[in-house]
Amino acid sequence: MVADERNAFEVYRDRVDRPLGRLFHEYGASEAHWLVIGMVANVVARVAGLIPPVVLGVAIDAVFTGSGPYTLPIVPDAWLPTAEAPQFRLSVILIFGSFIVTGVFTYVYGIAANNFAHRVMHAVRTDSFDQMQRLDMTFFDDKQTGEVMSVLNNDASNLEVFLDNALQNSARLGVMVVGIATVLVYYNYELAVITLAAIPLMFLFTLWFMRAVEPRYVAQRSVVGDLNTALENALSGVELVKTSNTEAHESERVEDASFSYFRRTMSILRLNYVYRPGMELLAGLAFAATFAVGGFWLANGPPGPFSTELTVGTFVTFVLLTQQFVAPLAEVSNIIDQYENAKASCERVFGLRDIPVRIEDDDDAIELGGQTRSDGGSKRGRGVDGTVDDATGDAADAAADHGGVAGAVEYDEVSFAYPGNALVDPEDADEEVLSGVSFSADPGDTVALVGPTGAGKSTLLKLLLRLYDVTDGAIRVDGHDVRDVTVESLRSSVGYVAQDTTLFDGTIAENIRYGRFTRIDEADAEESEVRERVVEAAKAAEAHEFIASLPNGYETRIGERGVKLSGGQRQRLAIARVVLQDPAILILDEATSAVDTETEMLIQRSLDRLAADRTTFVIAHRLSTVTDADTALVLEDGEVVERGSHDELLAADGLYAKLWGVQAGEIDELPEEFVERARERHVDRAVERATESEVDAESLDD
Repeated sequence: MVADERNAFEVYRDRVDRPLGRLFHEYGASEAHWLVIGMVANVVARVAGLIPPVVLGVAIDAVFTGSGPYTLPIVPDAWLPTAEAPQFRLSVILIFGSFIVTGVFTYVYGIAANNFAHRVMHAVRTDSFDQMQRLDMTFFDDKQTGEVMSVLNNDASNLEVFLDNALQNSARLGVMVVGIATVLVYYNYELAVITLAAIPLMFLFTLWFMRAVEPRYVAQRSVVGDLNTALENALSGVELVKTSNTEAHESERVEDASFSYFRRTMSILRLNYVYRPGMELLAGLAFAATFAVGGFWLANGPPGPFSTELTVGTFVTFVLLTQQFVAPLAEVSNIIDQYENAKASCERVFGLRDIPVRIEDDDDAIELGGQTRSDGGSKRGRGVDGTVDDATGDAADAAADHGGVAGAVEYDEVSFAYPGNALVDPEDADEEVLSGVSFSADPGDTVALVGPTGAGKSTLLKLLLRLYDVTDGAIRVDGHDVRDVTVESLRSSVGYVAQDTTLFDGTIAENIRYGRFTRIDEADAEESEVRERVVEAAKAAEAHEFIASLPNGYETRIGERGVKLSGGQRQRLAIARVVLQDPAILILDEATSAVDTETEMLIQRSLDRLAADRTTFVIAHRLSTVTDADTALVLEDGEVVERGSHDELLAADGLYAKLWGVQAGEIDELPEEFVERARERHVDRAVERATESEVDAESLDD
């Protein structure tokens, strides 16, 4: 079976059935009371708006020309005055009253309609964001940030416009058409045939427009994501853009994306500018025909096959109501425009919502460090010695210090292949990047992962965090398969310090406390106690001195992504964050590779303290930083090719020894066999990327 070439988002979007119906079923039902209030108020306001033309026509015939009785639809004649003066006063009161009723109920309709629309939009946006956060890294490996932003922002806003404007305007149009048609037929059904003759033509014209414009809206919503991505990339990488002097290149990329959006929008507008004037023309012809035939009727009597009497008052009512008839019909194009836009956006929203979450808790998942299985092991395989239940000595102390998690880790014949397009086709997967990896770490051990770029080091530890799930084999923490424990308890027990530090716009204190909202009970703790813990963490990370030197100290705002701080300062804040987390297991992924020697010394000292009483995994290219590790694993092509202490690996004279010799200056360069293998790995990955991007692989030769 060949996997669908499209990404999961596109495939699940195309599978969405009756998106707007689903929107009302899943989100509108809970807010239906606001919708009902808005609809009722809208109907009352629109019906009240029909009263002045009717009363004016009756008053002209009964009061001013004396050509007809003073009668009103659905009002018993016994309730109406018989003298002209009271009839005139009643007419004035009814006309004034109708405008007051229209104003009051229009206000009620506006409040209710906006409550309904904004509540639904809020629920859609927050649920979509929650779904996005639950999706595993497979989705984000293949998804553009700008397109996700488009779903959360632009598409949700389109739904608001539809629910607020189009839905209520549709109700208004329905009331006006049915109400006006009823009044016209009631007063003169023959002349009403002339006025209403354009409606079937309008219906057919509208049907054609909807079928023609729908695919254009789908295409437009897609290019909005491309435009947002181009803008997001240019803004997030503005420093690189400036230092590379590539402003013109980025401007060209944004211009291309913007022009694509322009072309898609114009293709919609071209149809709109056919449909909208066409509807106005048909509505205008209905008004002109009513005026021409009615005027001739008054002057010369019933024309042709018509036989009923037409009074001046009835003719005025027809003219006024036909004018009211024209405006709603001319707005049909706006309603269709908003409907099609909302339909395309709704498909994108539910396309995101329907993507399956692959990394989630089992129904009977347990809390790591809390509940243990009665057999002391894992559902998916055997346990290992050193589980929390059986822990003694250092393991028991470690478990007591870290919320019941000792930190014993076992990799049991772990293999892994990136899922590829598996969200679309479960059979689809890339080639294996890890194959049969096995090792274990006792509580408090330090394990170093070394090897060439692309060997699988970072991937191996991402599996421990369940950013991905193993393809085969098992990873266990304290005897429990990581797939059998809750994701929250697993990740809260693992601290992660990456090479590229992630900080958020906010204060230094807020960034250190980030992720600790559930572990530090700030609701019960005094603010001074919380601040004390933050300061202690900063001191342990060698960050307190530079923080204290800032004008606002811990309340200093650091800008988006921490741009106001140096790389070493950002790294120390990341370490302070993990210190505050106090995890049982620590992952250091090239944590000191991007800083100067002096800063590295400070960071390394804080890392040594942090790793002293917890299970630590260190990914490092600088072998000098991991010489004291209990065990070093040398990975090459996804397999562990060497393992042992620093001295043991040097004595083995394998890849580790060669890498150490180059870094220590003992040998000038790696043997050709190692260089050739590295070259082959890079070429293979380049060809894979070119193939995935549908780029001609032959262009690599250039």
